[in-house]
Amino acid sequence: MSLPTTTDVLVVGAGPAGSSAAAWTSRLGMDTVLADAATFPRDKTCGDGLTPRAIAELDRLDLGDWVRGHTVNRGLRAAGFGQELLLPWPGGSLPDHGSAVPRTELDDRIRLRALDAGVTGVDGARAVDVERAADGSVTGVVFDTAQGRHTIACRRLVVADGVRSPLGRVLGREWHRETAYGVAGRSYVKSGRSDDPWISSHLELRGANLNGSGGELLPGYGWIFPLGDGRVNLGVGALATAKRPAKIQIRPLMEYYATLRREDWDLGADLDLPTSALLPMGGAVSGVSGPNWIVIGDAAGCVNPLNGEGIDYGLETGRIGAELLATGDSPEAAWPAMLTAHYGPAFSIARRLAGLITVPHLLPAAGPIGMRSHTLMTIALRVMGNLVTDEDRDLTARVWRWAGRRSIRLDERPPFSA
Repeated sequence: MSLPTTTDVLVVGAGPAGSSAAAWTSRLGMDTVLADAATFPRDKTCGDGLTPRAIAELDRLDLGDWVRGHTVNRGLRAAGFGQELLLPWPGGSLPDHGSAVPRTELDDRIRLRALDAGVTGVDGARAVDVERAADGSVTGVVFDTAQGRHTIACRRLVVADGVRSPLGRVLGREWHRETAYGVAGRSYVKSGRSDDPWISSHLELRGANLNGSGGELLPGYGWIFPLGDGRVNLGVGALATAKRPAKIQIRPLMEYYATLRREDWDLGADLDLPTSALLPMGGAVSGVSGPNWIVIGDAAGCVNPLNGEGIDYGLETGRIGAELLATGDSPEAAWPAMLTAHYGPAFSIARRLAGLITVPHLLPAAGPIGMRSHTLMTIALRVMGNLVTDEDRDLTARVWRWAGRRSIRLDERPPFSA
């Protein structure tokens, strides 16, 4: 197939953020090319969970029924410190249900939705450089392909190439690690409870001692997300900062966590496809825009500092980024301002709280107190799950926004700033 040579909008990275952006720019009448280094379907390290906020975005892309055909969950089963609580999704302005779909399927399906919308897809094309005009705008992106080096000229560029964002680095995007970031690993395990209607998180995550018993309490959680196909997504995640880096070995920790859950979940013996990743969180990146380009999704650090969720932010930033590009105005100042307006206060307070979780002795003291209160944990699920929207006017939403506005004023480096 001949490779395209020019386009109105070039999107680099075909995960949920990039494919969402491509689908929306095409729907808004812009000629769009969606390029990715991989050949789809491809895997991605992720818990595969889809919160109600992600479901809402997938409904906008006409993929809601497809997602609900996989599995539907009612909320979170939170366990730890001798307690277990069932916490339904709060609903309100968002759907009252979630789901879980392996990223090999989800990303491929969202990408196909973009192609169905008229987007031109390019697989196996790794972005390695850009060409610029005198004003700093990007006039083209240089790719390494099986056919050799190839340049695609563009009038607008969307960078959606994931947490490491190699193209973002070329453009000056920088990840700042002084605030909380994540270290996570996931695997797939056969389970007799793959149709369980609740996703499960174990908030008392401990490493194994040499004798195999539970050891140090870690600043993170373990999860089991039923996939409805005879498997569950099983993983562990921990928070860290530059001052307090996470000193864990992901694969042994996952194996130990699986042994603790094996009987309850009727788990198989093997952890299939174990992978791990680092996650920038809470908008802890700078250089997210230029005269005619924007950075979105994971590449922009749009990952929840309290639970590691990023799919909903990816889908959202793809949509609102496309709407900004459709205006024809320069996104250089507008895009950081939009990201800050949408996410800045919530990210600020969330990463402040996440940083506190990494402080030794705080989690062992606060965890048991929180788990004794169903009301408190219901509120925690809502704010930790990014389930407060601009439309919500209840007390929890008002307090969360109030705390976020005051938190961001105290930040030495607010979200999305240099």
